[in-house]
Amino acid sequence: MQYNHAISGVAAATRTSTAKSSSAKATSDEVLIGLIAKGDKDAMRVLFARHNLRVFRFLIRMVGNEATAEDLLNEVFVHVWRTADRFEARSQVSTWILGIARYKALTALRSRSFDELDDEVAEAIEDTADDPEIAVQKAERSALLQSCLNQLSGAHRQVVDLIYYHEQSIEEVAQIIGVPQNTVKTRVFHARKRIAELMAAQGVEHAWL
Repeated sequence: MQYNHAISGVAAATRTSTAKSSSAKATSDEVLIGLIAKGDKDAMRVLFARHNLRVFRFLIRMVGNEATAEDLLNEVFVHVWRTADRFEARSQVSTWILGIARYKALTALRSRSFDELDDEVAEAIEDTADDPEIAVQKAERSALLQSCLNQLSGAHRQVVDLIYYHEQSIEEVAQIIGVPQNTVKTRVFHARKRIAELMAAQGVEHAWL
C-alpha cells in the first residue's frame, strides 16, 4: 500500500541516519504536518525522527511487548501520514500523536485479550557528570520507583507516564485519554499517594514525583 511504503521508507531512512540539517531542526511540528498533508516525505522523515522514540516508549509501557510496540509505532505514523490534512491544531502535534498511539495500543490490547499491562523499564540515560556513587544511587532509586509504578492500576500508571515521562500537561493528558481534567488530577493525586505508600514500605520517605 502506498502509505505503508512511504512510512517504511521513512522509518528505515531515519533509523540508519542520525544527521539532521539545522533547517529541519528549526521547523515546527505544525509546519511539518502541513507539509506532510501535501505529501512531503522529507517532512514525514523529520517528524518521525523527532517523535518515534518517545512514542515507542509510551507504546511499550502500554502493551508490554517490544515487537507489538514496534508494529504499533509504524501504524501510528501511517495514521499520521494519512490524516495530516485533518489535524486542526487544537492541541500540540506531540499530544495528537500520543493520542493516536494510545488508541492504537488499546485497540491492540482488546483484540488480543491481554489480561494485564506490563511496564518496560525506560532505558536510563547516563549522566557523565555523576560520580560512580551517585550513579549507583540514581540507578537504585530509579529501579525502586519503577517497581512501585508497576504496582499501580493501569489508569494511574498511564497518567504518571504521560505527565512525568512524556512531560504532558494536565490538559494535554485529558485530551489524550479522553477524560475531564479533574479526573486526571484525581488520578495523579491517588497515584502519587499510592507511590508514597509503596516507597515508605521500602523505607524511603519521598517518591521523587
